Amino acid sequence: MKAGPLSGLKVVELAGLAPGPFAAMILADLGADVVRVDRAQPGEDVIGLGTDPLARGRRSAGINTKTPEGVELVLKLCDTADVLIEGFRPGVAERIGLGPDVVHARNPWLVYGRMTGWGQDGPLAKAAGHDINYIAVAGALEPIGRAGERPVPPLNLVGDFGGGGLLLAMGILAALHERNTSGRGQVVDASMVDGAALLTTSLHGIKAAGLWSDERGENMLDGGAPFYDTYETADGKYVAVGAIEMRFWGDLVKVLDLDPAELPLHVDKAQWPKLREIVAGAIVRHTRDELVARAEGTDACLTPVLSPAEAASHPHNAARGTFVEIGGMVQPAPAPRFDRTPPDTPEAPRTRGSDTEAVLAELGVTNLGELREAGVIA
Repeated sequence: MKAGPLSGLKVVELAGLAPGPFAAMILADLGADVVRVDRAQPGEDVIGLGTDPLARGRRSAGINTKTPEGVELVLKLCDTADVLIEGFRPGVAERIGLGPDVVHARNPWLVYGRMTGWGQDGPLAKAAGHDINYIAVAGALEPIGRAGERPVPPLNLVGDFGGGGLLLAMGILAALHERNTSGRGQVVDASMVDGAALLTTSLHGIKAAGLWSDERGENMLDGGAPFYDTYETADGKYVAVGAIEMRFWGDLVKVLDLDPAELPLHVDKAQWPKLREIVAGAIVRHTRDELVARAEGTDACLTPVLSPAEAASHPHNAARGTFVEIGGMVQPAPAPRFDRTPPDTPEAPRTRGSDTEAVLAELGVTNLGELREAGVIA
């Protein structure tokens, strides 16, 4: 049995892309026994399962869910599981015979996690889309970008992973907690639109208070303020500055060798263009690492802007073990941390279908050869 706070939890994951696998990865990272149901026959992957960190820490069973026999095998897995995760468009799971009604008729204890972009209902429920579309409708994309320029997609972190997979994992854990009282599972309908909108909650409050301009890139936290932005250094790299409070701003001024008496008030928005020129001019005289060294031990809130490849070797990340090597690839470690039940380092992703026989043998399935010949299993 795996270590971690979710040790003993049994999860079935119907293979998908991005947010669903991320939710399953989180559960697996924290100790859950996750069986990923992959296609019985090889297919095209955006990232091969053998190298995709999102597939780490769980076994893979190749089962053809387009056959009645394959659907029955998945239902057998669900009979003894605590959680099922699927990321199909609304109605697809029902069409293949794996919808909530069918699963709950056999196992009412199971938490059924559904991951979509638009949700299970609504005018757009069955429409195609990607992260950028979901966060656009959620109101999370429009505020991101420079003044006078178009909105900038924040990778696919806000929709797929923050508003999608992370929200689904949280919803599953909430449903598991409720199950302790009711004795029943339920359906968790997680949509990326809902999750991305939820991430903007604070922004709605700031706007309601009259503290946020509708003009993109002209506010304190969107790059409009000179004390909360990124700046290029002499070596063509960048530093991040977040010196909002007066005492932090004071430390930054010292690090940059600026004369406080010659500077405009840093919270005076009318003076931000002038102040930005001064700060940018002081920063570009030094390399990134020189500035980081100057800021060390201060509260200047100046840090290096690191690439994903550089982040693993930063002294703070190295000291905390924020990144680990799994299967020859450096990647983020499980999070958050637990003092009594720390999880193991995840195992490397398995080859698709490599655990099919072992998983089915645990269910008492004995006619593996016949099922393989019929194309039901890998």
